[in-house]
Amino acid sequence: MNYDILIVDDIVNNIQLLKKIFATQGYHIRQAINGSHALEEIAKKKPDLILLDINMPGINGYQVCEIIKSNSITKEIPIIFLSGCDRSDDKIRAFNLGGSDYITKPFYPEEVLIRTKNQLTIQEQKKQLINQNLSLQKEIEKRKKAETSLRQANKKLEELAIIDDLTKVSNRRHFNQYLSQQWQQMKREQKPLSLIICDIDHFKLYNDTYGHQKGDECLRCVAQVLSLSTKRKTDLLARYGGEEFAIILPYSSWQGALHLGKSVCNQVLGAKIPHETSNTSEYVTLSVGASCTIPDQKNNPDDLLKNADKALYQSKTKGRNQVNVLLG
Repeated sequence: MNYDILIVDDIVNNIQLLKKIFATQGYHIRQAINGSHALEEIAKKKPDLILLDINMPGINGYQVCEIIKSNSITKEIPIIFLSGCDRSDDKIRAFNLGGSDYITKPFYPEEVLIRTKNQLTIQEQKKQLINQNLSLQKEIEKRKKAETSLRQANKKLEELAIIDDLTKVSNRRHFNQYLSQQWQQMKREQKPLSLIICDIDHFKLYNDTYGHQKGDECLRCVAQVLSLSTKRKTDLLARYGGEEFAIILPYSSWQGALHLGKSVCNQVLGAKIPHETSNTSEYVTLSVGASCTIPDQKNNPDDLLKNADKALYQSKTKGRNQVNVLLG
């Protein structure tokens, strides 16, 4: 299918590199050298996908995304952010603004192609489901039938919106929603809320060694191990971004979070996924950061996230394949 892709970057060499990457895919490529130019191009014709640089003169990528998502005509366009920043705060902001994915520069051609294809596939599936819903609605108006089929189609659409396409666990959007819900619930009940963030050690080296297809298989395997370790109905496992996973643990003390963190480290190591270029182990390992708090008026979910991220950083600096806890 001849998808229309808009590349927005103020560095011409980056645009040319992306156009070269997409040269054999049959996509129609448009380009914009700044935020204002991008909005003009979108107004002319709505693209199927936008690859959006963040740091640009004038209107930056975050502002462009806010404008697109505030418009009912353009809000469903998937946006993949491109950035040289690899900080969690930048990624959190990008996803909170409505970004569908985040690629860190310098990027790998295979990664760009795979992530682009994934987003286009998701959009195509959404369109198909929406069209199915419209057809079913017309059928109901005519004969008052097909109610079961409509409910099934709606359920698939809802699942598509909250499930990560690659790993089949919850996606970042569902994670944000559930964390907000549980924060308010624990605040009302004055019960502890814990959060775990897991990062696959040396994952870029893994992709460099085995290729991105094997990298995807590794992500799926780790997600399965984490799913089996997360047993309580109130717990939520989500793909946090890239090679990171997060687990929300309502009614869990820091001791419970620490216990689960150690368990998932051991379980992933026990899966014995080969990683010959790792500096930590011959197998794939996890670094884990955990945080715990009783929500009140003085703190918010971002504090819990930041503490878990700081604890994750401690695990990495102390040698990886371990868990650290930070209370707050």
